[in-house]
Amino acid sequence: MVDVSVKEYLHNELRRFREVMVHKLDGLGEYDIRRPLTSTGTNLLGLVKHLSLWESRYFGEVFDRPFGEPLPRWDDIEARGADMWATENEMRDEIVGRYRRVWAHSDATITTLDIDSPGYVPWWTRPEVKLCNILVHMLTETSRHAGHSDILREQLDGAIGTPADYAEQQRDSSFWKAHCARIEAAAISAATKFSTP
Repeated sequence: MVDVSVKEYLHNELRRFREVMVHKLDGLGEYDIRRPLTSTGTNLLGLVKHLSLWESRYFGEVFDRPFGEPLPRWDDIEARGADMWATENEMRDEIVGRYRRVWAHSDATITTLDIDSPGYVPWWTRPEVKLCNILVHMLTETSRHAGHSDILREQLDGAIGTPADYAEQQRDSSFWKAHCARIEAAAISAATKFSTP
C-alpha cells in the first residue's frame, strides 16, 4: 500500500497546477485567450476546456463517480479535438466555472477514496488502475499543459511565472533583449563549432 502522504502530496500539486492554468487567462481579452498560437491551434482557453473534460472523466467515470454535468462521449470520433478550443458561443466564465466545479468533484473523489482504490479506464490498453495511477496521470497532464500555457502567455504579453512568483520575476524588455542576444550568440557559436562538414 502507498503511504497516505503520497496522496496528499500529489493532490496538493494538482491543485497548484490547476490554479496556474486559470491564472494564465488573467488580464487577457477574449481574442487572446482563444486564438491559435501554434500551428496546431493550441490556445489558452482551449487548454482549460480540455483539462476540465478529462479531469472530470478520470476522477469521475473511472471510479464510477460520474461528474454531474453532461459530457461528450470519449469514444465519439466526430467530437475529437473539440475540447481543445472554445467556440464563439462558449463564455470564458462558463469554461472556467466548469473547471472549478470539476475540481470540487475530483477533490471529493480523491478525498473519499483510498490511494489504492481500484478504477477502470476503458480507453487505456491496460484499463485496471488505482487512484494513485490517476493522480499521477492527471498531475502530469495538468503540469504539461501548464508548461504550454506558460509559453503561450509569454508569447502574448511577456508575462511569466505563477501567481506566487509572478511579481518577483518580472524584468524589463532590455534585460530580456540582452538575455536572448546571449543565447543567440551561443547558438550560432555552437552551430559553427559542432556542425559536421
